[in-house]
Amino acid sequence: MGWQSRDVLRATALAIALYVALKLFWHAHELFFVVFLGVLFGLAVSSAVDRLQRFHIPRGIGAAIVVIGFYTLLGGFFAWMAPTIRQQSRELRTRLPEAVERVQHWVDTHQSGVLGLMLGSDTESDSVDATAPAPKTDSVRTDSSHRTGGAQARGITQDTSARSERDTGARVGATAHDTSAKVAATAHDTSAKANGGGASARLKEKISEKLGSATRFLFPFVSSTLAAFGGLLLITFLAVYIGAEPSLYRTGLMHLFPHKARARAAEVLAAMAVALRKWLVTQLIAMAAIGTVSTVALLILKVKAAVALGILAGLFEFIPTIGPIISAVPAVAMGFLDSPEKALTVGLVYVGIQFLENHILIPLLMRGGINIPPALTVVTQALMALIFGFIGLMVAVPLLAAVLVPVKMLYVEGVVGDPIEVLDEGDEGDG
Repeated sequence: MGWQSRDVLRATALAIALYVALKLFWHAHELFFVVFLGVLFGLAVSSAVDRLQRFHIPRGIGAAIVVIGFYTLLGGFFAWMAPTIRQQSRELRTRLPEAVERVQHWVDTHQSGVLGLMLGSDTESDSVDATAPAPKTDSVRTDSSHRTGGAQARGITQDTSARSERDTGARVGATAHDTSAKVAATAHDTSAKANGGGASARLKEKISEKLGSATRFLFPFVSSTLAAFGGLLLITFLAVYIGAEPSLYRTGLMHLFPHKARARAAEVLAAMAVALRKWLVTQLIAMAAIGTVSTVALLILKVKAAVALGILAGLFEFIPTIGPIISAVPAVAMGFLDSPEKALTVGLVYVGIQFLENHILIPLLMRGGINIPPALTVVTQALMALIFGFIGLMVAVPLLAAVLVPVKMLYVEGVVGDPIEVLDEGDEGDG
């Protein structure tokens, strides 16, 4: 049977509504992602409030206690560490350019190996171009000196003897020879300096370009202090409201589904809540553990600004896979202030910490959560960062964890019919 007029109108209205929704999401994606982070933290607050209810504490007061307590502990820690953090942050800002200079010098001294191939063939072409014109310039100057000297000698010594004329010519020739030798030496030194300086300049330009592009790429969302404070305030209020009355929002979502599908929808939403809460709690514990272990390891290695670098490692741990790589770069660069061997040791320590985290800490903490394939995690992070920037990178993994739950439960189980484990047993009903 063909479509009737009402079917065409219904499909057209649906297409227009979808287009408007996508345009709205594109223009206000930062707000949507901030709301998602608020919901994510609200689920964690709700879990803590459930435990406080055992002591007959009302949910509203319990949510406020949890949020205020969290900020109090966080503020107290930073207040306690404020002098050290301030001093080492200043040291990190002042010494990091020096560390980059050390890296440049080390790279310049190892240009003939693999690093030379990585930096390209510009160095060789510059050295050839710098040294090639020198002999031609010297010969021209030498000929000019001979001609000038000869003319002066003929004008002054017309009435002198042949012997005096030969002596004068010899002295002029010696002077021209010395001048050409000095010019040649100067040209050689200039070409050598240009060769070495050119490589350092190119490396510095490359590093500055990469760091500048990384800064523009990573931090557009937090470039404004007001925007960052407003986002944090919105996340805090959402966490308090959702933690205080989660049943209100769960009931409201249930009204969006038909009566026959509400039971299954409730199961999916409960599983999503468990997965997101497990992921967030795991990341918070991992942030504290990685920050502490990294700080201790850097202090043992006597790396400058160890506390500041350890805090950076803990903060960037919120971004799986990519965050640890970003935090390791300044630590390795600071290790170069002492020696390349120490920089290599710092890099190996960071690799070892991440190995222990990925194979011991995370599997232990994520029991009852959802297993996310590492390759899918990296691809999702790259796609979200490419489209939405830093905030897309932040929400990529929890958003992926939330999407995988309905895909597994509604499509793989419901449509395909394959049995699949969404969450570990014992935690599926915890919502």
